[in-house]
Amino acid sequence: MATVAEESMTAGIEINPQLYSSISDSVSNALEMCDIKVRCVGISAMPTHQTGLLTGMIGVHGKVSGFVSLNISEQFAVKAVEGLLQEEYGNLTSQVVDGIGELTNIIVGGVKSSLSQTKWGFSHITVPSVIVGQNFTIAYSRGLEFLTVTFEHDDPTVIRLEERMLHVSMSLLAL
Repeated sequence: MATVAEESMTAGIEINPQLYSSISDSVSNALEMCDIKVRCVGISAMPTHQTGLLTGMIGVHGKVSGFVSLNISEQFAVKAVEGLLQEEYGNLTSQVVDGIGELTNIIVGGVKSSLSQTKWGFSHITVPSVIVGQNFTIAYSRGLEFLTVTFEHDDPTVIRLEERMLHVSMSLLAL
């Protein structure tokens, strides 16, 4: 059975395999710490509409400059932070928002480590910022290498598909 990455490449979508692997591995490792299993369900080399209520963002700088963002639904965020911190919150709290900043930091740290010896390496990251809200647009400059990887978590209690989604986007400009 072909992976989403293999299907994307055979469908004519050009993705950078180093960038894809760095995101995929980092997300899997980070969410394993939260006792959550995910599978990749989509890849885009263009910005996509992201429906989650929380967006964690971290700027990166080194051989490249740009940012990495994580977009997640409220229900997924609560579950992830509860697993990460081993605390029960039940709904969106300031601790959950802080936890999404930390989860973003963990994922970007994994990406940083994975890309360190490549032309996409970055040595500096900013502190995470978390946006709470929907229906905003991020404008991207031309010439960026862009990749969004969408993951679905396996929680059988979640009915709505958008509540299962995690989107991780990377936009990088080689310096």
